[in-house]
Amino acid sequence: MLTPEDSLRLNVLLKQDLHALRIDEGKMLVHALTARGEARVVLNPNCSEEAYLRKVREVISSQVLGVPHGYPAYLKRWTRMGHARTESLAGLLKLGEPEAVAAVVHASGLTDELASRAWWILQSSDHARAMLRRETVIHGRMGRVLAEFLVEFLAYEADHSRMVESVYLVLQPGLIDDAVRQDLWAKGQRRTAYRVGFLKAEPDQLPDPKPPHPRLAPLQPLLSQAEADRNLFARELRRVLDAPGQTFLDTVRHSFAKCAEQGVVVHLFEAVESYFEPVRPHAHGHRRMELILADAARLHQCIRDREQQRQFRELLEALPPEDRPLLESLLVFGCIGEPLLAPIFGNTDAVGSALRSALEPVTGGLFPHLDRLQP
Repeated sequence: MLTPEDSLRLNVLLKQDLHALRIDEGKMLVHALTARGEARVVLNPNCSEEAYLRKVREVISSQVLGVPHGYPAYLKRWTRMGHARTESLAGLLKLGEPEAVAAVVHASGLTDELASRAWWILQSSDHARAMLRRETVIHGRMGRVLAEFLVEFLAYEADHSRMVESVYLVLQPGLIDDAVRQDLWAKGQRRTAYRVGFLKAEPDQLPDPKPPHPRLAPLQPLLSQAEADRNLFARELRRVLDAPGQTFLDTVRHSFAKCAEQGVVVHLFEAVESYFEPVRPHAHGHRRMELILADAARLHQCIRDREQQRQFRELLEALPPEDRPLLESLLVFGCIGEPLLAPIFGNTDAVGSALRSALEPVTGGLFPHLDRLQP
C-alpha cells in the first residue's frame, strides 16, 4: 500500500484536468502537466523503491484506464507501427509509462497538441523523428521545435542511418531556415550521411548547383518538343542533364566515394532508385549488376510497358547517334536499387574502405554510366 500522504496527494492530482504525467524514478517524483500548469508529488516509499513505484503505477492506471495493470508492454511492436487507437492517445500520456509515450508518438492519429504533451514527458531523437513523419506535427507549432532538437542532436548521433533520417526529416519545408540548411550541407562534406539525407529530401533543389551537361543546350529543342508530347524519357533525360540533375549525380558520386556505413549505402541506393523510378524498365529489381547492364544494352526491348517502349524508340531515333548512349545510361540508373546490395551485405559486415571495396562489383559497372551522364 502507498503511504496515506502519497495516496491522498496522488488521488488529488489525478482528479485534476490532467494532460500528461511522468515519473522521475531517480528522485522519486511524479510530475504532472495540468490545465493549470505543472504540479508534482514527492513520493515517500515505505518499501523498496521498485516495489513502491509499481504500486504508484497501479494507482495511476486504475484512475486513468480503470484497470491496475497499466500499459501492456507486449503491445510495443504493434503500437510502434502506428496502430494505437486515436481515441486512447490522450489517456496513454497520463500513465507515466515510457512505452505508452512511444505508442503515442508513433500513432497515425497524433496531433500537434498531443505531440507537445508527449515531448514534455520525454524528449528523445527517436520520438522527434517519429513525430516529424506526421503532417499535423510538421505544420503545427511543434514542427520547428522538434527539427531544432534534431539538428542540435546530430552532433551526438552515433548511428549513421539515423543521421540520414534526421537530415531528411528536418529538410521538410518550413522546419529550418536557410542558414541551418546550408550549414548541414557544408558539414556533409565530411559526414556522408548528411548528403544522403539531402538526396532523399530534396533531390531537385540541392545547394551549390553544378552547370548543365554540355549536351543539354544542343539537345534542348528536341527534348522540349518530345516532353511536350508527353515522352517521359525525354522529360527524365532533360531533368538529368540540367543543372539540378547534374548536382544530384555529383552528390551521388561524392557519397559513393565517401560512404563508410552499410546503413548509409542502403539509403543512398534508395535515393537513386526513387530519383530514377519514372524510367524503371520493370517492377522487380536485379540483384546483380551484370544483369542490369545486359538489360540496359537491349534498350527498349527491356521495357515491358508497350507505350513506354514506343516513347523510348521515338526518342532514340530522334537523338543524334552520338547521344543515344545517354539513354542506355538512363536505363542503367533506372534499374539501380537496394536489391543489388543484398548479395554483398549478406556476406560482409565491412565498413570504411573495406565496404567501398566490397561494393566494387556494383560501382565498377555503374561509374562508366555516371561518367556519361555527369562528365
